[in-house]
Amino acid sequence: MSQLIDSFQRKVDYLRLSVTDRCDFRCVYCMSEDPTFLPKSHVLSLEELSWIAQAFTELGVKKIRLTGGEPLVRSDCDKLVKLLRKLPQLEELSMTTNGSRLSKLAQPLFDNGLSRLNISLDTLNPDVFAQLTRNGKLERVIAGIDAAIAAGFRNIKINAVILRGRNEHEVLDLVEFCRQRQLDIAFIEEMPIGLIDDRHRHRHCSSDEVRNIIETRYPLIASSKRTGGPSRYVKMADSTIRIGFISPHSNDFCHECNRVRVTVEGQLLLCLGNENAIDLKSIVRQFPADIERLKQAITDGMQYKPQSHHFNLNAAPQILRFMNATGG
Repeated sequence: MSQLIDSFQRKVDYLRLSVTDRCDFRCVYCMSEDPTFLPKSHVLSLEELSWIAQAFTELGVKKIRLTGGEPLVRSDCDKLVKLLRKLPQLEELSMTTNGSRLSKLAQPLFDNGLSRLNISLDTLNPDVFAQLTRNGKLERVIAGIDAAIAAGFRNIKINAVILRGRNEHEVLDLVEFCRQRQLDIAFIEEMPIGLIDDRHRHRHCSSDEVRNIIETRYPLIASSKRTGGPSRYVKMADSTIRIGFISPHSNDFCHECNRVRVTVEGQLLLCLGNENAIDLKSIVRQFPADIERLKQAITDGMQYKPQSHHFNLNAAPQILRFMNATGG
């Protein structure tokens, strides 16, 4: 089987595939308060998404994560899951979601073959939740998490972005929430992507700071767990759950990066922290039956995957697209 190898000899076997740039939340670190979304004609169809996914799996990609925006605002997302599970080379199909629609959709997603869920949850305080998401309801997300557990998902991970002055005092509460439900959790350093005004700058909370907070109650020990993603995991002596840290600032993971992203507009993003991209949509629409041409464009694009990202907390963001347009 073909393999995707970049110019730094890293094997790419993990695709994050965005199915929409839309979301029912307006999280402060993800998008502007009044975002502009893509017109429907710019968005890849279900068939185009599955065609691109097939090309990647034929090039050695084993893991696909569906992202957004919020993937579940797209009404045919469960159908896409069913289509992708038919790809013979695909070993794992997962999704990152804000959880707000899981009460209704967790069971059909599980039944259609979704392997894993990452669910974003930054706070357990309804008022803080409403502030961070600008319009979200915490009770819907918690109900969605419980629905996913009831549906049969056994590989659920909570993702929490910790912001200084907003929710760092809830780190231990989030750990307790996950201990009670037997869920892994990953604490994520905020990434400087999109136009951020001065009110939201200088709120970075490092992974080491979060870890120190946890260790005031639970001594942490090393874990051998790896998921193929950027999390570095630890565990607690009295629990089976794992705590991960995703540290793009303080402990970057670029040297072992095995992933690329495709936006819902069909742009192959070779690095979260760079603007360089390959236009796959034009190939899919001009040559809709030519998967070899599509695969060649993907393979050729690997030479443009940079060695590392360069985030600078003290400078204006260099990446002007927001996370909802990037694909998680």
